[in-house]
Amino acid sequence: MKNIQWFPGHMAKTRRMMKECLPEVDIVLELLDARIPYSSKNPEIDTLLSGKPSVTVLTKASLANPDASKRWIEYYKGIGRSAVLVDSADGFGIKELSATIKAVLSEKLARWAERGMSSRRIKAMIVGIPNVGKSSLINRLCGNKRAAVEDRPGVTVNKQWVTTDIGLNLLDMPGVLWPSFEDERVGLMLAATGAIRDKILDTDEVAMALCATLYERERDAFLSRYKLSEDECDGLDGYDLFMLVGRRRGLLRSGGEVDEARTSAMLLDEFRGAKIGKITLEVPSEVI
Repeated sequence: MKNIQWFPGHMAKTRRMMKECLPEVDIVLELLDARIPYSSKNPEIDTLLSGKPSVTVLTKASLANPDASKRWIEYYKGIGRSAVLVDSADGFGIKELSATIKAVLSEKLARWAERGMSSRRIKAMIVGIPNVGKSSLINRLCGNKRAAVEDRPGVTVNKQWVTTDIGLNLLDMPGVLWPSFEDERVGLMLAATGAIRDKILDTDEVAMALCATLYERERDAFLSRYKLSEDECDGLDGYDLFMLVGRRRGLLRSGGEVDEARTSAMLLDEFRGAKIGKITLEVPSEVI
C-alpha cells in the first residue's frame, strides 16, 4: 500500500477537543463498525479516555454476520467490557444500549438519587472513526433528524450537543482516525467499509484485497453473488479473483480487457450495501 498523508488537521483538533470535553461527560460511547470491530477501533481511544466509564457500541448490525457479531459480544464480555450490538436503521439494540448505559453508571445514578438529582440527564460523548454511524445513532436516539448523515466519511466536523428521548444528552464528536498504520490490512479494511475516502487509497488494490478476504471468510456468499465455482477460484489470489469477477460481470473495455475501475466500484458498492450478504471481515480469534 502506498505511503499516504491521511491525518488532516481537523483530526488532531478532534483529539484535543475530546480530552478537553471529557470532564463534561459521565460516559463515553465508543462506536465500532460491526463488520470490522478490530480495524475500526482507534488504538488511541483508550488512552484518551483516561479511565472514563464507557460502552462499546457495534454499529451497522444489519450489514454484519450475526454469528460473528455474537462472537464479538462474547469477546468483549470476556475482557470485562460492556458491549452492545445496534442498528440505527431499524432501532435494533437501542433499548439494550439504554439499559447498559444505566448499568455501567449504576453507582453514580444511585448517588444522584440520594441527593435528589434523579431527574438529572446523563451526559454521554460519542466517539468513533469517520463513517461509523455516529450521526445515524444520534438521529435514532433523538427520534428525529438532528445530525447530518451521509454515507461518506467526515460529515461531522464540529462537536455538537443533542438531547435524546431516553434521558441522555449526547456530545457528538467528529470522526477521528489515528496518524499511521502499523498493519496494512487495517488500512485496507477501513477503506473497504468506507471509513477512508476512496480517493485516498487505490480502490483497485482495496477491491482486490476485499475479494481475497471474502473468498477466505465468506466463500459461499462470494461465489453465489458472482456466479463462480470453487473449482475455478481455488488457488487464486486477490488479483485473479478480482479479474474473474470483472469478467463474469461483463465489465470489459473494448478489446475484452477487464475494466478495473468499474469492477472496483461495483465490488465496493455491493459489499457496502450488503448485496453480497451480511458480511463480517474479521473475528476475534483471527485478529486479537
